[in-house]
Amino acid sequence: MLDSRYLRADIEEAAQRLAKRKFTLDVAKLTELETLRKDSMTRTQDLQAQRNSLSKSIGHAIKAGQDVEPIKAQVAEISKELEQVKAKQDEVLKQINDIALRIPNLPDDSCPLGEDETFNVEVRKWGTPKQFDFEVKDHVALGEGLGLLDFDTARKVSGARFSFMKGAICKLHRALVQLMLDLHQDQGYTEVYTPYLVNMDSLYGTGQMPKFAEDLFHTTLDGTCDGDGVNHHFCLIPTAEVPLTNMVRDEIIPEQDLPIKVTAHTPCFRSEAGSAGRDTRGLIRMHQFDKVEMVQIVKPEDSWQALEQLTNDAEAVLQALELPYHVVALSTGDMGFSSAKTYDLEVWLPAQNCYREISSCSNCVDFQARRMQARLRRKDGKVELVHTLNGSGLAVGRTLVAVMENYQNADGSITVPKVLRKYMNGLEVISKETV
Repeated sequence: MLDSRYLRADIEEAAQRLAKRKFTLDVAKLTELETLRKDSMTRTQDLQAQRNSLSKSIGHAIKAGQDVEPIKAQVAEISKELEQVKAKQDEVLKQINDIALRIPNLPDDSCPLGEDETFNVEVRKWGTPKQFDFEVKDHVALGEGLGLLDFDTARKVSGARFSFMKGAICKLHRALVQLMLDLHQDQGYTEVYTPYLVNMDSLYGTGQMPKFAEDLFHTTLDGTCDGDGVNHHFCLIPTAEVPLTNMVRDEIIPEQDLPIKVTAHTPCFRSEAGSAGRDTRGLIRMHQFDKVEMVQIVKPEDSWQALEQLTNDAEAVLQALELPYHVVALSTGDMGFSSAKTYDLEVWLPAQNCYREISSCSNCVDFQARRMQARLRRKDGKVELVHTLNGSGLAVGRTLVAVMENYQNADGSITVPKVLRKYMNGLEVISKETV
């Protein structure tokens, strides 16, 4: 959420900056609502002053032996009007808040300007794509050829965009998770096991609600089991960013306790609303997938350096796996809702002959912190908002795809990357003989 004081004082500037990310700020509507807010606040103060003055006069009138009923009637009328004005003020504030919750973060000045992903800028490249002397297969053909990926049965059991993994592919998937967690713990992150269901406050806190409500899987739990008799609205997490970041919601953190660096392996659940027809084959775009997430909570003055380090931390996984990739700075038209700046890591996929996203690393500055009221207390006692950062380290399913395709052999087998073999009991090649 943007600073309301900034929106009031510099609404035209805010509109211009937001236009860079294809968001049209309704300046006229916000200006109208702000005028109503000020008018209702002024009227509230006037009515309260009148009522206080009349209330004091009742005592004087009683001492003077005067009839106080007319004064009481005036007080009652003012109280009635005050109640109406306050209700109108509450409605105006609700409208302002509803609009504010749908306004994305301001892009940092260092972000490339552009309408979509075609304006993203390559920052650096690592590794050289392998040249194969045989016809390359995609991960679906490889996995089904080995009998270790099964999309047809998953479609029967659950529907489209689900999969079954079996045998050595399960081990490879699990090995990738362990590699990521081990690397991130060496980088100073604390591993956290998080809930997979979160409440609405958490989703509003990190910016998934209300804008992306249709992308979430919603559910309710009967509160009778908790003893409160209330049906609670929960959602399955779209990413561990939500529970990890919300750990500091409504908290004031001593300055000396920052930075907080946490990581978690979780399943992620996304409806992929609006993605019909995109990446329908294989593991690239699933309703359920695994991810290792990194989150940092830092002092404001440290967040830009933290973004560079966070990105490097994600890159370390790809380098350990010896997978070619490049880093791109997202354009203003391609950035996520809560982000002020994002780097995407895109890994080379031989079957598609291109780089595909495998991680997004973002600095949200104080945008999420304002929604969550996540603050720090300076050593001098001053309280201010923290900055939040998050990044995939990495999307496990897409990493599995990259490993299968980059390490495939002419006979359809898959060589296990050296760094993963210790997690797979020394297995070097996944083949029909080893499945």
